[in-house]
Amino acid sequence: MFQKITPKSKDSAKWYEEVVEKAGLAEHSPVKGCMTIKPYGYAIWEQIQKILDARIKELGVDNTYFPIFIPKSFLEKEKEHIKGFAPECIVATEGGGKKLEEPLVLRPTSETIIYDSFARWIHSYRDLPFKINQWANIIRWEKRPRLFLRTIEFLWQEGHTAHENINESIQQANEVLKMYQDFANKYLAIATISGKKSDSEKFAGAQSTLCIEGLMSDGKALQMGTSHVLGQNFAKVFGIKYLDKNGKEQFVWQTSWGVSTRLIGAVILAHGDDKGLVLPPKIAPYQLVIIPIWKSDLDKNKLKNKIDQLVESLADEVRVKVDWRDKVSPGFKFNDWELKGVPLRIEFGPRDLEKNQAVLAERVEGKSWEVKWEDLGKEIKKSLDIVQNKLLMNNQDFLGRNKHEAENYDELKKILKEKGGFVKTAWCGSSECEKKIKDDTGATLRVIVGRVGQGEPAYMKKCICCGKDLDNPKIDHYPSYFAKAY
Repeated sequence: MFQKITPKSKDSAKWYEEVVEKAGLAEHSPVKGCMTIKPYGYAIWEQIQKILDARIKELGVDNTYFPIFIPKSFLEKEKEHIKGFAPECIVATEGGGKKLEEPLVLRPTSETIIYDSFARWIHSYRDLPFKINQWANIIRWEKRPRLFLRTIEFLWQEGHTAHENINESIQQANEVLKMYQDFANKYLAIATISGKKSDSEKFAGAQSTLCIEGLMSDGKALQMGTSHVLGQNFAKVFGIKYLDKNGKEQFVWQTSWGVSTRLIGAVILAHGDDKGLVLPPKIAPYQLVIIPIWKSDLDKNKLKNKIDQLVESLADEVRVKVDWRDKVSPGFKFNDWELKGVPLRIEFGPRDLEKNQAVLAERVEGKSWEVKWEDLGKEIKKSLDIVQNKLLMNNQDFLGRNKHEAENYDELKKILKEKGGFVKTAWCGSSECEKKIKDDTGATLRVIVGRVGQGEPAYMKKCICCGKDLDNPKIDHYPSYFAKAY
């Protein structure tokens, strides 16, 4: 029996849950708010991890690992940090049947425990820049969990660097942001906008936070990666000092940055359709599924010999799955692999064997065509590139059509209510205006994409919210994108 799912246009939230469940990606854990990632879902994460890990190492970053338990006193050392994370912390107070001497926080992020080590590891300018990354699980209390998007426990990578001066740290943060945006574009086939977070939205304890934001197919934004310029806040709290070239003691300048399993949620929401998941070939666990169609053991053996040769010829370049299940129909298999989002499918039966051909089908548009057997390898590789590019072009087009501009407050509210998407407008920089927009529209400031003032011409003459005059060369203001978000 085919697995039908709720149409995306009818109920996008239910559609999302059903895709995650029926495509075999993850399920809700017996621990409320947590998820169990199934093998197929974890295989997608492994592809993401493999690609990103190589890119991170190209930046001169080494992998390491730190404990999940963090002394509560560590988090309390940086006031803004503990203030920002306190509502999300889960604290262990007992171990081995006894009350702990000091409560231990289950890792909501690792700045504090890592920087305790940095203070012991960094001594001289010769040790800088110092760059590490860890692949780890994170624990944050979530009141409204959604699989992959927001769960109490999730997987991520977090990079941490220390530098001699602020310019180096800013450059590092921007390099990472560029890497994340390039990865989303080239591998996830998701176009993003990038910029700076407002003070109310930045990472707790950071000097500034940079991020990339994608637009999901329902018109809501999703934060996909962040890169933080930490300044010297943590360095001063944890005593991370070094002797410069003149023998003078200095505090380091730091960054931290990360992406998580939320990227899988982004792929589902950005590309999925009423048939289920649609995976970009570059991160698909299986880029091609071969479905043999046979009636007798003799037919099956003949098909197997031919298929084995094809799989061997593709082994170094294409991730292939051959579906030999004999207790379900070919039609069920077609539906099942469409639901799982495999980019390409080959249908191959006795008639195809006689004609020395196979039927190749692609997932995005659902079209199929006959290909001569000797041309299959070349056609498969070409088609994978076409599918990858098609998904990106579709997403770029969607983002372009859903980036709007608002010149007044009524227009801002109307666009957010009727169209959704990103709305660019002028904001004076005040937290009061930012909060009013959120209260009135349900939208948040996703990214600041510019800073106008100090002699530069105004993007708009007045703040969209308070009407403050911005056409003044001495006043900074901020062209920004607002959107409803996950």
